[in-house]
Amino acid sequence: MEEHFFQCPYCWEQISMLLDTSVREQTYIEDCEICCNPIEIHAVFQEAELQSFDAGSIEQ
Repeated sequence: MEEHFFQCPYCWEQISMLLDTSVREQTYIEDCEICCNPIEIHAVFQEAELQSFDAGSIEQ
């Protein structure tokens, strides 16, 4: 597991989430720990190194 810090797309606060480095590519929804809005997380790992990370609003 790796802790990753980023800015919430709703409240703009810096938050962190634990990412599973053993899963090469993952997309899931997790609530912001500050404002509780749902954030779509997309992370890509290569050999346990984070290659790509995106945290976006799920609103259209």
